[in-house]
Amino acid sequence: MTSKPFPWLVLALGATLAGMKTAHAATTPAASDDPYLWLEATHGTRAMDWVKAQNAITEKAFASSPAFDHTRNQILEVLDSDARIPYVRRMGDHLYNFWQDKAHPRGLWRRTTLAEYEKANPQWETVLDIDALNQAEGKRWVWKGAQCLKPAYVHCLVSLSPDGGDAVAVREFDTTTKAFVKGGFELPTAKTQVGWIDENHIYVGTDFGPGSMTTSSYPRIAKVWTRGTPLASAITVYAGKASDLAVTAFHERTPGYERDFVQVSTDFFHGETFLRQGDQLVKLDIPSDANADAHREWLLVTLRSAWTVGGRTWPSGALIAIRFDDFMAGKRDFTALFTPDTHTALSGYAWTRHHLILDELHDVQSRLEVLTPQAAGDWQRAAMSGAPAMSTISVVGTNPDTDDEYWLTVDGFLTPPSLARGVVGTGAAKVVKQQPAFFDASEFAVSQHFAASQDGTRVPYFEIAPKDLKADGSHRTLLYGYGGFEISLQPHYSGSVGRAWLGRGGVYVIANIRGGGEYGPAWHQAALKANRPKAYQDFAAVAKDLVQRGVTSAAHLGAEGGSNGGLLMGNMLTAYPQLFGAIACEVPLLDMKRYIHLDAGASWMAEYGNPDDPEQWAFIQKFSPYQNLRKDTHYPPVLFYTATSDDRVGPAQARKMAAKMEGMGIPDVWFYENLEGGHGASADNRQSAHMHAMVYDFLWDQLK
Repeated sequence: MTSKPFPWLVLALGATLAGMKTAHAATTPAASDDPYLWLEATHGTRAMDWVKAQNAITEKAFASSPAFDHTRNQILEVLDSDARIPYVRRMGDHLYNFWQDKAHPRGLWRRTTLAEYEKANPQWETVLDIDALNQAEGKRWVWKGAQCLKPAYVHCLVSLSPDGGDAVAVREFDTTTKAFVKGGFELPTAKTQVGWIDENHIYVGTDFGPGSMTTSSYPRIAKVWTRGTPLASAITVYAGKASDLAVTAFHERTPGYERDFVQVSTDFFHGETFLRQGDQLVKLDIPSDANADAHREWLLVTLRSAWTVGGRTWPSGALIAIRFDDFMAGKRDFTALFTPDTHTALSGYAWTRHHLILDELHDVQSRLEVLTPQAAGDWQRAAMSGAPAMSTISVVGTNPDTDDEYWLTVDGFLTPPSLARGVVGTGAAKVVKQQPAFFDASEFAVSQHFAASQDGTRVPYFEIAPKDLKADGSHRTLLYGYGGFEISLQPHYSGSVGRAWLGRGGVYVIANIRGGGEYGPAWHQAALKANRPKAYQDFAAVAKDLVQRGVTSAAHLGAEGGSNGGLLMGNMLTAYPQLFGAIACEVPLLDMKRYIHLDAGASWMAEYGNPDDPEQWAFIQKFSPYQNLRKDTHYPPVLFYTATSDDRVGPAQARKMAAKMEGMGIPDVWFYENLEGGHGASADNRQSAHMHAMVYDFLWDQLK
C-alpha cells in the first residue's frame, strides 16, 4: 500500500479533461480586470491564432538554423540511442520495458526473460506497438502505463493519453493474446484511477458525470465495477467532498495479507486512510500529514510532523514501524527504522520479501541501508555498497511478494548510469547494464558548495565545470532549480546537458533550495505558503555565490526551471532580474491569483495558499509574477515554453505572462507552445529534443 495514489498530482517533471472548462471561474472578481483572460481558452480560435503566431516568431529566431539542427540532432541521438539502458519491471517470469526510439517514436511495450536480458543484445518480444496501434486506429496515443493483475500478469489495464496529458483512456489488455479484450473493462478519456481487485472486479474513480470530480479535477468517488456490467451499475465505496483533492480505493493482493483500502487526499499533504472490511471503513489512526504503508504483517508510517504516541515523540522525517494487526488492535509500540538529523533525510524505501532497503540522503548524496525484521521485534541493520561521491544510488525494482531480488541504478553528473541486479544476503549486486558515455567527461569536475541565504541558511548546490575553470566571471553558466513539493534534485547523468551545454564549455549548476526534500519535511515546510519567498531567496543566494566565487557574472548567468520551477523562474524574472542574463521558464505557474481556477491548480493550495482568501492573497501576491510585472523595470531575455495539452498547470499561465510582457512593451520576450506532451511538453523523443535544443540555444545565445 502506498499513501500517494496519484503520483501525477505532483507539479514535477494532455488534453483538457472532457466535460471540464479550462477556467472554472472566469466570472470571478479576480478575473474581471485581466485583459488576457481570452488566452485561458485552451483551444479557443483567438488563443490558438496567437499561439501559432508566437511559435512562428520563436521558431524563426531560435529553431531555423544549422546550429539549432546540430544541437537538436545531438540531443535526439542520445534520446534515441540503442545504447540506453532498457529499464525493466518484473512481472512474473518476464521483464517488461517500454521503449521509444527513431523507428518507434510512440513506443513499444515489450518483454524478455532474465537470462535473455543479461545478454549484451537481448531478444525482445513485442507486446503492444503504440505506433502500429495509432496507425490502425487513426490516433496519436501516448503511453501512460499499465496495471497488471498479479500473480499471472495476463489481465492488464492499459492507460493511453490522446495527446500526452494526464487524462487517459483505459482499456483492458491480454498479455497472452497481445490484444485488447473485447467486452473487457474500458473507460473513455478522463483523469481516471483504476486498480484490480480480482479478475472480474476493479476499483475505479473517474468522471461519472456532473459532480463526480473534485474542484482539483480528480476523482471524488471510488467504486467497485464488475466485469460485464455497465459502469453506471458500479457500487460506490466512498464519496468524498468536492473540496477534497482526490479519492481512490485499491486492493493489496499479497497472498495471506489481502486487504482493501480507501484513501482520501484532503489536500496535497493531508488525508485519511481507511481499511475496508466488508461494508465498514476503519480509519487508520495516524496523523493526517503522515504516509502509511501496509506490507505483509507490517505497517510503516512516514512522518511529516512530530507525533507523540505510545508515550514517545517521534520527530518529523522519521520512519516508524509496527505490526499491522497490533496497530489495528490498539497497540502503539512503534520501532524507529529511520531518524533524521541536520544532514540526513529519508529519500525513500523499497520492500523485498524479507527485507526493507532504505534510501537515505546525506547532504544530498545517496547511501543505502538494509533492514531485516527479527522475531524479537527489533530490526537488524546492514549498509549496502555505497555510491561514489557526488552520485545517486536508487533501488528501481523489487519483487516483494516472492523473493529478495532488487534492481538498483548508480549514476552521477559525469558518470553514465549502470543497472545492477542483486539478491539481499547473497553478496554485492551484479552490474547487468552499463550505459556508455554520451559526452567526454574527462575535462570536467563535480563539486558541492554551500551558499548563505538571506536568513543565514546554508543552501547546497552542485557545480559541474571544466577542471581548469578560471575564476574570471566569464563563463556561461546555467543554474537549474525546482524547490517544491518535497522533491529532491540529486546528481543525475544527462547526455543532453553534456552535449548541449557542458560540451560547449558551459558550467551547469543544480541548486538544492528549500521547498524540496533534500533535508526532509522541514526543508520543504520552510518554504510553504507565506514562507515561499525563502525558496527564491535561496536560489538568488546561489546565483550571487557563483558570481562572488568568480564562476560567472550576471550577464553570463542563465536560469532554467519547469512547473513549480517555472514559478521559481517567474520570481527570478520579477524579483531578481539584475542577477541573470537570460531565463528559460517552462510549463510554469505564474498567475497565482487565478491558479486555483485553472486546470488542476486547486490541488496545490497546501503548497502555495488560497488566493481567494484575502488574508492569504496578501502573502501570495508577493510571489505572483504575473501581478508583479512593472513597466519601469529592465528584465533579462526570457523564453516561455508550454504545451497546449498540459491539463495539469495548463498553457494559459505562460501565454498570459508572455502576452502581458509584450503588451507592456518589454523586449526580448519569447514564447513557444507544443501541441502535445501534456505537462512534460513533449510526446516523443523528437519533440523533447526540439524543446531542449531551443532552450539551450536560446540561453547560450543570450549569455554572450
